Amino acid sequence: MNDLNTLIIGASAAGLSCAAQLGKIGVDYLIIEKHPHVANAWRHHYDRLHLHTNKSASNLPFLKYSSDIPKYPSRQQVVEYMEKYCLDLGINPSYETEANNIYQRDGQWITETNNGTFRSQNLIICTGNTNRPRQYTKKGLETFPGEVLHSTEYKNGKPFQGKKVLVIGFGNSACEIAICLHEHGARPALSVRSPVNVVPRDILGIPVLQIGIWQSRFRPGWVDKLNHLILRLIVGDFEKYGLKKLPYGPFEQITEHHRIPLLDVGTMDLIRKGAIRVFGDVDQIHNDLIRFKDEREEQFDAIITAVGYENGLDKLLKLDEERKEDLKNKLSDRTYFGKDNLYFCGFHVSSTGMLREVALESKIIADALKPG
Repeated sequence: MNDLNTLIIGASAAGLSCAAQLGKIGVDYLIIEKHPHVANAWRHHYDRLHLHTNKSASNLPFLKYSSDIPKYPSRQQVVEYMEKYCLDLGINPSYETEANNIYQRDGQWITETNNGTFRSQNLIICTGNTNRPRQYTKKGLETFPGEVLHSTEYKNGKPFQGKKVLVIGFGNSACEIAICLHEHGARPALSVRSPVNVVPRDILGIPVLQIGIWQSRFRPGWVDKLNHLILRLIVGDFEKYGLKKLPYGPFEQITEHHRIPLLDVGTMDLIRKGAIRVFGDVDQIHNDLIRFKDEREEQFDAIITAVGYENGLDKLLKLDEERKEDLKNKLSDRTYFGKDNLYFCGFHVSSTGMLREVALESKIIADALKPG
């Protein structure tokens, strides 16, 4: 049994931020990571991916992106930043150490891993909302003869050149994958299963995240009313292209419904040009023929599912439903923040950017654990 003051689970942005903050105030900790390196998810995202939030608002505590990095860093640049973060701040995760079971005993947290058991006074879980890909199921999917893969398995559109590819979903990954497919000579289409909101990445050269930071002090409904006209002018009437608009705006979508709208980096322009086609939800699949709920039918060569993720917390520890729901709130609004010396970082969906949010959360958690 290894005794610790604080155990941190997960060595990506949230875990590294917490480790840096604890190190600065002299709190003894260990950070464990099941993969052999930091930022595992970033290493395996599709090649085209760049941060959708500008670098000045995406720094982790105590280290800024270097001046030679573009405003929206690439996937590889984010990985290299987190590697440098560990070196510069003296963070040494215990790699290939996977938490398999967590429970409390005699006021201490017991974490069983493949590399031994840890007992800690405090536990910080930083595995995030995207820890486990959500699986897509649909009647007849097993009969589809072409390739079916989750967005986490997609690297680039080169293998799909000349092929008709259906991307299931309309989140940021789905829409950027559709762009990538088009750029590699594929013929992409999107299956959009529900109403959406669309937001440009920049407005008059200003990152929309910066605008969101300023507007976050106001009520979501008021912000959406304020933004409605300018979004209408920039994005246009996307319903004429087969999309349906949500009955509420993007700010409310994030703050009240905990879902991210599309941060458009070129998908809408390709939809308007007909380079990316839009279909509704899939009804059923029979071999390579896909029938949609609007009764349209079409043959496709491949399917890419981009239907989101689950946090996978149930496989680690038992939480009651109230505490699970509480994780959707900001740390400052959580009913169960720090209860039983258990902390969570990186689970709140923020309108001002996830990397910015974990940097803020890590400071709050460190303050709660500060000696004396």
